[in-house]
Amino acid sequence: MSEEREVLGWEEFADASRGLAEQVLRSGFAPDVVVAIARGGLLLSGSIAYALGTKSCGSINVEFYTDVEATLPEPVLLPPLLDAPSLKGQRVLLVDDVSDSGRTLKMVVGLIEGMGAEVRSVTLYSKPGTVLEPDFVWRRTDRWIVFPWSALPPVAV
Repeated sequence: MSEEREVLGWEEFADASRGLAEQVLRSGFAPDVVVAIARGGLLLSGSIAYALGTKSCGSINVEFYTDVEATLPEPVLLPPLLDAPSLKGQRVLLVDDVSDSGRTLKMVVGLIEGMGAEVRSVTLYSKPGTVLEPDFVWRRTDRWIVFPWSALPPVAV
């Protein structure tokens, strides 16, 4: 691996998840629902939901990255869509792996707030150029991040 990459291992991920859950609780925010931005936020959202004792979970599918450091012009929602009416009046913890440009996070925070929910955001990493600094962050970096769940190519049979 190049020195320009930040590599996250599974054990560190477990510690980061619990640390982020503690940050959320210390802030006084008690989420009714934990929502993942798929795919990057799926594992983290499940881990944080368990650490918080929050059983209500959901996900929203957004495509922005098409390859390493390659993006679409704007983030795009993909089906299946989140059940918007169920979020009205709820406290939502929105989870993603990284706030890189922050454009995906900003779009989804706006969508969920538009559904009538109170939203706080959490990511493992935040990068210097983000347009939306998450409410809770484990680490800040300007490097490309290698996550344990995406370090290897898809399985081929």
